[in-house]
Amino acid sequence: MIEVIKTYPLATVISVKDNNPFITHLPLVYREDGKLIGHIDTFNPQAELLRDNKDVTLIFSGPQCYISPSIYITTQLPTWNYIKVHLKGKVTAIDDADTVKESLIKMTKFLEYPDHKYVLTMDNPKMERAINYIKGFEIEITDWEGKFKLSQDKKPHDVANARAQLIRANQENIKAFLEKLF
Repeated sequence: MIEVIKTYPLATVISVKDNNPFITHLPLVYREDGKLIGHIDTFNPQAELLRDNKDVTLIFSGPQCYISPSIYITTQLPTWNYIKVHLKGKVTAIDDADTVKESLIKMTKFLEYPDHKYVLTMDNPKMERAINYIKGFEIEITDWEGKFKLSQDKKPHDVANARAQLIRANQENIKAFLEKLF
């Protein structure tokens, strides 16, 4: 599950206030201490809910696709394969500007791996101007649940075919989707 979080760090962040869900998509970085760190725009209505030991639900989504029975050697029905990680946690606000800047630097370093073509520094003038509009936070994970449906109940050859289809479909779908847009 940690590998899913590290490989696909854009989380669906869900908070609830007065039975009204607030949903934002934010990159979150998993730290070695087992906590997640992130930041949100001050003007996002969910920002007020990402502090003060509030509850939060997170969904990290890995690859997913339709699996046609035609790829199997054995007789099967159509299905959908996917990888998801559901987390629950408690949020703590990071109010110190320098600590928020350090978290932005660490996040950038993580996301720029392995080439590190861009390096964010504490004295970056754009970060200095933006810091008043960013709320930093960390999340202590309280519950983990992995949701993996990868045809794992099939025969080894069918599992291998489903894996290959997952890879192929994700590459082809991304390419076709982007070609439609641009």
